[in-house]
Amino acid sequence: MANKYSPMKKLEFLNREMELPPPTKHNSISPTLGELLKRVEDAQNVNSNNNGRSMNPNQEHRVTLDHLEQPRTVPPFVLSFNNLTYSVKTSRKITLPSCFRRKDTLGMVNGANGETHQRKPSNMKTLLNDISGEAREGEVLAVLGASGSGKSTLIDALANRIAKDSLKGNITLNGETLESRLLKVISAYVMQDDLLFPMLTVEETLMFSAEFRLPRSLSKSKKKARVQALIDQLGLRNAAKTVIGDEGHRGVSGGERRRVSIGIDIIHDPIILFLDEPTSGLDSTSAYMVVKVLQRIAQSGSIVVMSIHQPSSRILGLLDRLIFLSRGQTVYSGSPSNIPRYFSEFGNPIPENENRIEFALDFIRELEQSMPNGGGTKTLVEFNRSWQNKHYPRNLESDRLGLSLKDAISASISRGKLVSGATNDASSTASTVTTFANPFWNEVLVLSDRSMKNSRRMPELFGMRLGAVLVTGFILATMFWQLDNSPRGIKERLGFFAFAMSTTFYTCADALPVFLQERYIFMRETAYNAYRRSSYVLSHSLVVIPSLVFLSFAFAATTFWAVGLAGGSSGFFFYFGIILAAFWAGSSFVTFLSGILSHVMVGYTVVVAVLAYFLLFSGFFINRDRIPPYWIWFHYMSLVKYPFEGVLLNEFSDPATCFTRGIQMFDNTALSKVASDEMKVNLLKTLSQSLGVLITPNTCVTTGTDILRDQGVTDLSKWGCLWITIAWGFFFRILFYLCLLWGSKNKRS
Repeated sequence: MANKYSPMKKLEFLNREMELPPPTKHNSISPTLGELLKRVEDAQNVNSNNNGRSMNPNQEHRVTLDHLEQPRTVPPFVLSFNNLTYSVKTSRKITLPSCFRRKDTLGMVNGANGETHQRKPSNMKTLLNDISGEAREGEVLAVLGASGSGKSTLIDALANRIAKDSLKGNITLNGETLESRLLKVISAYVMQDDLLFPMLTVEETLMFSAEFRLPRSLSKSKKKARVQALIDQLGLRNAAKTVIGDEGHRGVSGGERRRVSIGIDIIHDPIILFLDEPTSGLDSTSAYMVVKVLQRIAQSGSIVVMSIHQPSSRILGLLDRLIFLSRGQTVYSGSPSNIPRYFSEFGNPIPENENRIEFALDFIRELEQSMPNGGGTKTLVEFNRSWQNKHYPRNLESDRLGLSLKDAISASISRGKLVSGATNDASSTASTVTTFANPFWNEVLVLSDRSMKNSRRMPELFGMRLGAVLVTGFILATMFWQLDNSPRGIKERLGFFAFAMSTTFYTCADALPVFLQERYIFMRETAYNAYRRSSYVLSHSLVVIPSLVFLSFAFAATTFWAVGLAGGSSGFFFYFGIILAAFWAGSSFVTFLSGILSHVMVGYTVVVAVLAYFLLFSGFFINRDRIPPYWIWFHYMSLVKYPFEGVLLNEFSDPATCFTRGIQMFDNTALSKVASDEMKVNLLKTLSQSLGVLITPNTCVTTGTDILRDQGVTDLSKWGCLWITIAWGFFFRILFYLCLLWGSKNKRS
């Protein structure tokens, strides 16, 4: 008998399993999604092996529950951090020279023996000062404090977003030091800002995240099932088909956007989840729903560490552990239920019907304001240490729970934990995790698909580029309509080529905001090895090629025959090729600049200035042999030089084409207006007698070769100019990759 359960029935069953009541902490945890998927398949296999016997859906549900209620044998994960200290250098104030300052402000102090010493200014600021604590699997740890207290800094420290040399102290998982590579694979970090592609739907955004973070060995159907289950877990079912949206496109609400941001980072079911103020900017209901989702994630077998500014009483009921910070120091660490007892023993009991969190934060702020240098909270910091030692003495050796860290992770994977790049072989503990979940080529395909899908939904951007190219081509075609082979035609051709090639590069400037808008999305995704930087660079390069081909063909077709350029069909295809190469080099150059500049207006200023220099040194305004020796290097670095010389060679390389005949040699001189044609013929006869060469009104005086020699275009062939222009494009793409490799570490120094 065929399986009577449809895919929707399976999904409904899966959703019912996700909604199981939370288990008792420290004894067992909710099943991971991998376990649920496996249970569904096992139930289906049992059903198919009954040889036609019908099975009640309730029986299937009961079989799964019985299996999941087996006692847990793997000890929970414990993230411990001890004596974390982090200081940064502060910029010194600009001071006037000593001769302009009063004597009493020179920073001189008298020593004990009457000697005068200069006071040494302190330029170090401590952001974290001896912070210790722990976060356990199945619990939500919240870091609280006023603005500037060090909440985000502590989250960054735990998430390995601070350079090792700058951070003092140690961070361990189950008693073992966490390596940076391992932490990237088993954890996720959700930034405070919602960095998402605006024209992708909620479902598409999560699906692309699944393609990045889940291994290729996982089938497409299982990835889709993971996404659908996550949509239900995040409460996004009604918004699944809605685009994210931005300022110009209506999309999901702020709370839904925040839950999507969380979803893309937990798609691979991480063991540790860090969040920087996930409720910032949300109303109370949306904030509660976000924290409720985080509680479910913790109960599914993860450690959740978050910073939060001022939680409501409802949110407080979802939190398991709290750490209050004041100017980088711990003033309370423990359960929310112990806050009244803590402040009562300190001598400041919380009044009845008073919000515990509001009272604690207000009291801490009063202490901070009592002494500006942090001395006001010193007594509370010391009381917290003694209170912790008295009521919750820590034994660091207890963090080692029998299994090594790799064995614990391997056991977690064998239970179905969907860690990216993990092997599902329980017997394999030597190579539990890999750096990236997918191979290089798969990352390129997924990145290209996402970029093209996002671009197709904003056709106005490409439409504006195409419109600019067509308008420019139309103006040039009508301005330089059907140029003739005359001295004046030569001059006009040179002007047309110089303007056309420089305009090609200027048109590429609109590619500048593309990466600037994606920069922080890229940094968030690569910080935890969603994909390789090289994959992003290659996909970014491949995606722009179709649009460049279309723009190049549109410009070439608009201007080539209208201007009356030479070469026929072969000349047109080379003209099209050199324009495409110029677009490619210009786009690569602008992309490289977007990798080193972080502001759009600064980027546009730099692009316009540098392209103007390229045009100046291209050889149009001043020939190569007239450029001063100390600037000749810029001539060879000019991106405009090579396509400009390429189109000149394509136009003037035919030695049989004549551009100046007989009396036309006087057209660009003072005789062109004062002398008649008869007088010009007599002048030609006189010149012929003087030079001993017969020059008639039809004698060819200037060929294309002469023009190229006069312009100094003699060192390269037209194909050499084409290949060098293409090579410039690849060179700037490599520089762009190096900028991403060295300039996007996403760590504090």
